[in-house]
Amino acid sequence: MADTDYYAILGVSKEASGEEIKKAYRRMALKYHPDHAKGDPKAEEQFKKISEAYAVLSDKDKRLQYDRFGSEGFRQQYSQEDIFQNFDFGNIFREFGFGGGFTTGQQGGVRFSFGRGDSPFEFGRGGRRVAKGSDLEYELALTLPEVVTGTSKTLDFQHEGRSERLTVKIPKGMITGKKLRLAGKGAPSPMGGPPGDLYIRALVKPDSRFVLDGYDVLVYRDVKLTEAVLGTTLSVPTLEGKSMNVKIPPGTRHGTRMRLAGQGIPQMRDGVRGDLFVVVQVIVPKPLSEEQQQLFEKLAATGL
Repeated sequence: MADTDYYAILGVSKEASGEEIKKAYRRMALKYHPDHAKGDPKAEEQFKKISEAYAVLSDKDKRLQYDRFGSEGFRQQYSQEDIFQNFDFGNIFREFGFGGGFTTGQQGGVRFSFGRGDSPFEFGRGGRRVAKGSDLEYELALTLPEVVTGTSKTLDFQHEGRSERLTVKIPKGMITGKKLRLAGKGAPSPMGGPPGDLYIRALVKPDSRFVLDGYDVLVYRDVKLTEAVLGTTLSVPTLEGKSMNVKIPPGTRHGTRMRLAGQGIPQMRDGVRGDLFVVVQVIVPKPLSEEQQQLFEKLAATGL
């Protein structure tokens, strides 16, 4: 549902209060509820839309994210399952005087049946339930060598007053922003359902030798002006702690990147490695000595 305007669906302004949003949803739910619409498929589809809009706008955090990033950005963070996670339709519908109950759909999603149990539809798919506990996120700092080779980490963290300790195997290639999902290690469900998941989010520590660019790695190397003009050979460190000789051809310009294929970080999915780039930085002497000044003046006279 790209470019979905939840405010327009409920017929409220972006400044609407929580109570105004609730009243708007109740009014529209009475109109489109399948028990009242007598099996009209269009009404059932509209009921899904207004229920999704209410699930987002009635939740302070989801509404904030929706207002900040818009429909497209919001959808990059929340799947439809995430939108209805921990959203208690049972209490809401009972409050509004609707009948119905929850069952589990054929694909594991949560299904709501109206009235006498006819005309059910699913709000979520893929095995999640509305009553699932909240997901948790833990930011884990990693060194560059740990990202390259993989490692094991023991995590100690606090949640809801209790201490947790987990030993986690970190795969190769877990660069900043990548997440590792630990199913069932999140918060317990407030409704007796399954617990949420724990997501380990990587944050790679800065390294004095390398600069990361996704799975590629940059190494900055200074060369003298004469070396750039005449050519030279540089010793460059690798991620494995070794070194490689890289030939710098004559006439190399400042900022030139020399590519060493397959010497970067392995990807989490398939282990294919990125590249290592040697970035040449030509150093211009300043100030010049008297002798250097005279030599450059002679070079200038030759048209160089």
